This record gives sequence, C-alpha cells and structure tokens, in this order.
Amino acid sequence: MKQDVFANTSANWWEGGQKIKPGEKFQPRKLNTPLDKLARKHAGRRSLTKTERKHGRYIKARPAGKRKDDIAFDATFRAAAPYQKKRTEKRKRLAFAIESSDLQRKIRVKRVANLVLFLVDASWSMAVAERMNATKGAILSLLTDAYQRRDRVGLIVFQKDRATLVLPPTNSVQLAQRALMDIPVGGKTPLSAGLLLAADVLHQEKIHHPDIEPLLIVLTDGAGNVSIGALPPQEESYRFADMIAHEKIKSVVINMEHAAFDQGLAQQLANHLKAPCYALSELKAENLYHAVKDEMIRPMKK
Repeated sequence: MKQDVFANTSANWWEGGQKIKPGEKFQPRKLNTPLDKLARKHAGRRSLTKTERKHGRYIKARPAGKRKDDIAFDATFRAAAPYQKKRTEKRKRLAFAIESSDLQRKIRVKRVANLVLFLVDASWSMAVAERMNATKGAILSLLTDAYQRRDRVGLIVFQKDRATLVLPPTNSVQLAQRALMDIPVGGKTPLSAGLLLAADVLHQEKIHHPDIEPLLIVLTDGAGNVSIGALPPQEESYRFADMIAHEKIKSVVINMEHAAFDQGLAQQLANHLKAPCYALSELKAENLYHAVKDEMIRPMKK
C-alpha cells in the first residue's frame, strides 16, 4: 500500500526517523536508452522500440514463417513477383500466384516511455547521513533527466520493517522531488521486502504497458537484516533477486557502503540480479549515466 508521505511534511514516518536534505544536484549526461538498437536522438522524445502489436509505424517486412497475422501485402507481392513465370499452372486460375513462402510480415515500431524504478535503502546500515545526502542529489539529477525525456519514474524506499511505494510510476518530476525530500533515514534493512515490492510494481507495469523497457536501480549496501518469511534475511533477498533476474528485468546496483567497511554484500546482490555493481563514488554523471545507458542495451546474462 502506498504511504501518504505528504500528509504531514514534518513527520519522520516513525519516532526516531531523521530527515536528510538532498545533496548537490549536477548536470547529468543524457539518459539515452537505445531499445533494440533504435536510439532516440533528441531530448523530450520517447524511445523507438519494436512492437509485436498491430499498431505502430510500419518500417519494413520480414518473412512471416508460421506467423500469418499483420501481413505486409506490398512486400509479399515483391517477394512473389520473380516466381510468376515458374507458376504458370497456378496462374491459369489466378492473376497473381502467391505461396506461403512469399508471405512477409510487417515490422512496426512505436514510441514508448521507459520506466526507471529506484529502490532506495534508507536504513541506518548505510552508516552516515552524508551518503544519503549525496544519493538524493544523484537521484534528483536522474529524475530531472527522465522528466526531460518523458520517461516514467517510480520510487520505492525500504527501512525499519517494510518497503513503501513512495511514488508509483509517474511522469511528474515535481511529485518525485517531493517524495524524495520526505524520505527519512533510520531503522533496520528489510531488503527482501524492497525487492519483492519492486518485482510486483514492475510486473504490474508490464501488464498495463507491455512494450515498456524497465530499469531497476537499487541503492543499498546489500546488508539485509529483516525477513518476510522463515528464511534468513540474506538468503531471502537473494531468492527475490533471482526472481527479478529470471523475469529479464535489467538492473543496476549502487553500493552504498564505505569502501573501508565493504563486505561485498552489494556485489553479491548484483550477482543474483545479473547486474553490474557500482560504488557510491561512481554516482556522478560521467560514470553512472554512461553505465545506465550501456546497461539498457546489453543482453541479459544467461
């Protein structure tokens, strides 16, 4: 259930929660998301992606094979034309002889918004407030870039004993900024609850927007210490991470732990998500944005 974080802007969600202001906002590289190697070239436009649905712009044709829907008649006629002299017998009954091997199916593209879903660890396990400060600044920059390109963004926060969909996927950067400002820091780390909620949100989005290309950005140190069920916290988290990877959802893990105390848990989480893992120091535009762009065009690991 979505929690109303705007009902009382002075609230800390629970006793002991501490508000952290966003850090410096920077000018990021453009978040290019080439889908199926068809890249958008201008800000404020959605990505071009191939679609199996019978709408979208017809750009070319391919042999239909066993698929007999959405036939490209012009391409089919061109494919059959060279064989008309050889099909003399059929042409005694037909003006133009077409066989199954001639059939061509339309390849269409349509403009779709991409979805960037942030899953943010706001527990005390991330140690110091400066890192959440820097993280909020980086997310604000990502949100602004997504807004300029009309991408949809969503925000999930996990802390204390639950995960909260602070902001359902939206095009409104104003709502996203307000939600980000009101994230308090404190409590334990229900990492598995966050991953499960992220999987559910992405599943629902895929139902309502079948052509959407989602990207999950997980900001955590990977140290889950609260379970939903009977499994140990880390094992449960990895189970849900495996589930997300199985659904072919592309992810990026940002390691929030300080290098001196890093136990490699964020990297282990990334391994289960089949995702790259980057350190907090790489949150700046020239690093993270380049990584995100590459991530959205790479094939999933097998």
